[in-house]
Amino acid sequence: ALLPALLLLLLPLAALAAAAVLLGLPGYDIPPGVNQPAKLRLVLTVLLGTAALGRILEKTGLCSQITFGRYVRQGRKLGLDPKLFIQDLQFNEVPVRVYQPKATSDGPRRGILFFHGGGWVFGSLDTYEKVCRYLSRESDSVVVSVQYRLAPEHKYPAAYEDCLNATQHFLQHLQHYAVDPARVTVCGDSAGGNLAAAVSQTLAGRSDLPRLRAQILIYPGLQALDFNLPSYQQNRGVPLLFRERAAFFALLYLNGDALHMQEVLEGSHIPPDMRLKYSKWVSPDNIPEEFKVRGVKALRPTDFIAEVYETVKRFCEPNLCPLLAEDSVVHQLPESFILTCEYDVLRDDGLLYKKRLEDNGVPVTWYHLEDGFHGIINLFDYCGLSFPSGKRGLDSVVNFLKSL
Repeated sequence: ALLPALLLLLLPLAALAAAAVLLGLPGYDIPPGVNQPAKLRLVLTVLLGTAALGRILEKTGLCSQITFGRYVRQGRKLGLDPKLFIQDLQFNEVPVRVYQPKATSDGPRRGILFFHGGGWVFGSLDTYEKVCRYLSRESDSVVVSVQYRLAPEHKYPAAYEDCLNATQHFLQHLQHYAVDPARVTVCGDSAGGNLAAAVSQTLAGRSDLPRLRAQILIYPGLQALDFNLPSYQQNRGVPLLFRERAAFFALLYLNGDALHMQEVLEGSHIPPDMRLKYSKWVSPDNIPEEFKVRGVKALRPTDFIAEVYETVKRFCEPNLCPLLAEDSVVHQLPESFILTCEYDVLRDDGLLYKKRLEDNGVPVTWYHLEDGFHGIINLFDYCGLSFPSGKRGLDSVVNFLKSL
């Protein structure tokens, strides 16, 4: 409640922070090929200004940078939707928001469990309100948006467990929401895509619950073994997710801190034998050649540091890094939709998982935004700024849902 008052008091500091951000902007890479580069630069200015002011607040002891970032990202409350019933509930003690179309239906509807992005650190039901309303209205589906616990306060596997528990509850009570048991899908973007993939793998072998109809993974982060894949090299400075931030978020989710981030970025955190074992799944060799044209170079292997591995060895757990799941699990997965963006450090995670799924006989629909960047789906209608590529991506998800 004090944050609005603090903002007024700190306007001079905010101006200084904004000036520092503007001076530093040329250091960031916004390629001309991205959708709406001028608008992206404006969004980036807002986000960097928020981060700079958050650092000031943290240094003064008023609040943490993460708390301030969450507050600013919260967004304004939306009014009633004439086409949807919207309820805030709890599924297995996990807060959820349920969106149900008001129009009458000829039969049971599709069900969608939506896990939001934000690096497991940011994001909320309100942050993704527009996206979830759009999905529910346009696909005529019941959408359940899940508010999982956030890092660093709640480390892995808290977010995964919340998403799994909410999904199990929904699958056990589908009749209450008039949802067809044969048409339930898990969906998520970025960190939410990671959680959707992990939940889908966990439920793949379950016979006591309805089988998931599909999984929808929107620029998912699926591994933390290699932060030097081609897309990490090409897009390391492209908003809205920089290479260093990707490792930072993964470490906050895993351990609640970002110690050893540099060693993780360099690849010193994985033993050589384990890196060899997983190279059949996590390797530039599995990336199509057309994605390696832009600024990719072979990097020399770094020396393994055993002490670092001891602190991050859970990165090898599929519930945290779904790309590392065994074939026996992957081949049981439901039909999949994967969206990737060309200007995104996580692009290759999606491409590698696409190959794994296809190699295991899982039908995959792949949609690639050639002018897209990380986070663009949530910017399809952002504070009056429209990103056409984000709308195209969101509509591709809706079209896939309608095909189920």
